[in-house]
Amino acid sequence: MHNGVTIGQAAAFVGITIKTVRHYHKLGLVTEPRRDGSGYRRYGSDDLLRLVQVRTLAAAGVPLAEIGPLLDADSALFASALVQVERQLDEHIAELTARRAMLHRLADGDRALLPDRAMALLERMLGLGYSEDEVAATREGWVLARALVPEDFDDYLAQFEHALQDTRLIALTRRIAEAATWEADDPRIDRLAADAADHYLADPALLKTVTSMQARTDTAPRYAMIARHGDKPTPAMARLSALFESRLRAAGVRIPRSDPR
Repeated sequence: MHNGVTIGQAAAFVGITIKTVRHYHKLGLVTEPRRDGSGYRRYGSDDLLRLVQVRTLAAAGVPLAEIGPLLDADSALFASALVQVERQLDEHIAELTARRAMLHRLADGDRALLPDRAMALLERMLGLGYSEDEVAATREGWVLARALVPEDFDDYLAQFEHALQDTRLIALTRRIAEAATWEADDPRIDRLAADAADHYLADPALLKTVTSMQARTDTAPRYAMIARHGDKPTPAMARLSALFESRLRAAGVRIPRSDPR
């Protein structure tokens, strides 16, 4: 062993092929050892260390053209470069971890579209008595919201969590669900719109669930897509929504319009 190991043994030790070792020699990354008396090239500990260094850096994503100058640099520059390589590896690991998590979520289509926090809130809605149709409509709206305004989605979920603790709001929601079957000119719609608007105006945190998307130049079309998603609303619901938003605007609340007015 004191004479060193053959190229095949060196390749096996480092975890690469003989062809790769020879490629490293061709690129000048590893000096080719001299032949011994038997005609074999023998790799000593220094050669093996250099092979390990080249192979490790290459596996970490460092281009082969950069490995030679890097290994030949002074210790301070080499240490600094290793920190950068490690940072890049951490980013790659985080990306792969996220991809693996997404693979696990693909078994459940909803979980591939919405985070666990949102799914837990949808389950909570069912426990509070919301119908499956209402929860499905909420889920569809959230998917749109996350796609259109992803930077605000976490804040929106926090506001929604606050809303689910509001027992009066839940009662209003039940009345609104019933209103879908009313006639469009039912006088109860005016009262319901007023009650809902007053309740939202009295709670700034709740009001944010309506106003949080208003601060951009392209808010109106995005707001319209989210607020009007799903099946076409009944005439009663369309009138209720219009009255509700009109009362909020009359109170000075800026709400994007879905029409050019």
